Amino acid sequence: MGILHPGRRRFWRIMLASLLLKLHLAGRPAVAPYAVLGALLLTAPAARAQAPAALRGTVSDSLSGQPLAGVGVGLVGQPGGTATDALGQFRLTGLPAGTYQLRLGALGYRLKTTPVTLLAGETRGVTVSLATTALNLAEVTVRQPRDPNQTLAAISHIDQTLRPVNSAQDLLRLVPGLFIAQHAGGGKAEQIFVRGFDADHGTDFAVSIDGLPVNMVSHAHGQGYADFHFVIPETVEQLKVYKGPYTARFGDFATAGAGEFSTKTSLDRSQVKLEVGQYDTRRALVMLDLLGTHHLLSRKPESAYIATEYNFTNAYFDNPQHFKRFNGLAKYTGQLSDKTSLTLFGSYFTSNWDASGQVPDRAVEQGLISRFGSLDPSEGGNTNRTNAYAVLTTALPHGAVLRQQAYYTRYNFTLFSNFTFFKNDPVNGDEIKQTDTGRNLYGYTGTYDRDDRLGARALHSTLGLGTRLDDSELGLRHAVQRRVLDTLSLGRLHEQNVNAYLDETLELTDRLTVNAALRADWFVFDFRGQRADSTGAQGPLAGRVGRGRVSPKLNFYYQLSPAVQLFARSGLGFHSNDARGVVQGSGSFNALPRATGAEVGSTFKPVPALVVNAALWSLRLQDELVYSGDEGTTESVGPTQRYGLDVSARYQLSARFFLDGDFNYSHGRILDAAEGNNRIPLAPTFTSIGGLTMRQPNGLSASLRYRHIDSRAAIEDNSIRARGYFLLDAVAAYTRPRYQVGVQVQNLLNVQWNEAQFATDSQLRGETASVNELNFTPGTPFYLKANASVFF
Repeated sequence: MGILHPGRRRFWRIMLASLLLKLHLAGRPAVAPYAVLGALLLTAPAARAQAPAALRGTVSDSLSGQPLAGVGVGLVGQPGGTATDALGQFRLTGLPAGTYQLRLGALGYRLKTTPVTLLAGETRGVTVSLATTALNLAEVTVRQPRDPNQTLAAISHIDQTLRPVNSAQDLLRLVPGLFIAQHAGGGKAEQIFVRGFDADHGTDFAVSIDGLPVNMVSHAHGQGYADFHFVIPETVEQLKVYKGPYTARFGDFATAGAGEFSTKTSLDRSQVKLEVGQYDTRRALVMLDLLGTHHLLSRKPESAYIATEYNFTNAYFDNPQHFKRFNGLAKYTGQLSDKTSLTLFGSYFTSNWDASGQVPDRAVEQGLISRFGSLDPSEGGNTNRTNAYAVLTTALPHGAVLRQQAYYTRYNFTLFSNFTFFKNDPVNGDEIKQTDTGRNLYGYTGTYDRDDRLGARALHSTLGLGTRLDDSELGLRHAVQRRVLDTLSLGRLHEQNVNAYLDETLELTDRLTVNAALRADWFVFDFRGQRADSTGAQGPLAGRVGRGRVSPKLNFYYQLSPAVQLFARSGLGFHSNDARGVVQGSGSFNALPRATGAEVGSTFKPVPALVVNAALWSLRLQDELVYSGDEGTTESVGPTQRYGLDVSARYQLSARFFLDGDFNYSHGRILDAAEGNNRIPLAPTFTSIGGLTMRQPNGLSASLRYRHIDSRAAIEDNSIRARGYFLLDAVAAYTRPRYQVGVQVQNLLNVQWNEAQFATDSQLRGETASVNELNFTPGTPFYLKANASVFF
């Protein structure tokens, strides 16, 4: 007699058990005990065979031993999947017994497949380590199971691997489609352009580092001021980009989008780097691994390092800039137990400089100064920032993770600038001194993440709570040659935000995922003025206002194939107004103008070596408010509407050559203005960044890159236009295990271009009336720098 198939054996067992039970129910006492016992024995194997199994595990870096978050985890040939949490842990449930191929992959790590056999009802634990590998676009996946809203994840990782980063400015340029411009010295935050926004210094683009907010509310120089220079570029490990107001984790300023940077948890090696360049440029960097194989707080994986950076340059202006900057950072990351990790961070930054600010076209045309000259050489400033945070991450029962972060920032800022020259004071000039003194920033964020199942479908839930409190003294004064003549305004700021959000991601089918979220924010704006104007004719500005916003989000993701993901996203967001503008205004729109956004698009790979992200988007602002720190006033542009198309492509030509390009078109208008007078000043209409990169196995690498922004309206009626430009930059490096040498050239073709540009009503000494025309800060001419590093 042949051996029966397992399925047939199971069938005959069930039939025999059923017959014995029927005999028992029919009243056959002789067989009753055996009927019940037989039924239990015969059906037990079938019941055990149906019991689902589970697979749980931890994924770590093969070198440092640190857990890896966001690693994609799945079973070959099976739909769905998951990703590791903040502790590098994952869980797959509801699995039939059998043998599987477990597949783990993350950008920058070698794909790993390992066999796993699961018994019925078993929960199997595995520990896996992943090794780093050279970039291969054929292995890049377009699906992000842990964070579907991060649709630019693949693009961002490729850029970080290939694009040269030599300054904090270069870090911001890693955001696809983002342009920056400097217009008052290297120690000041850059002007940001993204998705059709002149986002000033960060009004409509949120920036954070390790969960620490960079944007400053109610800042002396501009709302949302995001000075990123306190970050040492070599310490940054990851960038996550979120375009539009579609992610509940971000609140204030995240209308056009958000950039979330993360510093390294450990160093692969210590490093000393020296850099020299034209215009008396010097830079020194030291990064030291403090622990190596030693331990500090536990016997589990730990790391600790310090990094310091010093910069000096006189820049390319006629008046030496005397720019100095020092950065220091220390970070500890450790596994206290299998379920708990701790991160401690501290940093200090200080900078001072003499600036050559923006100048009017006519001053250059009349020969009063050169393009690189200055009408007021006393411009400049100083700033410093101290940061500290602690993050405690704990694994809870039922696959949940609790992350808690407390942070503190101490900040000071002083800026001397002169934009109108002799318009307001024909004798002394119009120089102003802006101060943001003794700012204390306290904050807390907590998130509770949990993986569940809704029926047969995976459900990921995140509950977030947070608060932020800013306390500072803000001042605006009239000065001449950095000597204060008069106090225009002075007051104390107290501003607090309390927020909460619930974010749910549900796999409706094996291919369709929905992300729905609701965020609530409450703000208290408090400003107590001590001085209103030089005459004292007005009472000091003072007031306290509370305002709230509720921001729903709804996003859909459809995995058409392993190489094509489609998405449709929508959401409400906002940016806060300066507290001084809120207490003297009325209505919630004045405090928290709403942004309504939507987009459709796809991340796809038409061929294995090509990754493309494309999105057609629309964004409407309820009221585009701009705080003018130069005058201490709030300007209302009114409601605006923008729409556009973003396309980013990354192509691996061969094992050694990579091609990339970002192409961004936008169309924006002021809705309540008459046709012909409804342009949004300085809003870019077309920008593009791209380049060709070579990476040789022997350590030689080189990149030729371009930047282009078109000419655009600088004023509502388009009578004054900001001039576009096209620039080429080049970088080359030779890297060996013990050292690296490199060279960088900015503006390879020595193009004459304007970096920052404004339509400004200014008056020169001796002029009888002011003139409204283009004022600009000249861009970098041909600029050569060389560097050398030693690794140990």
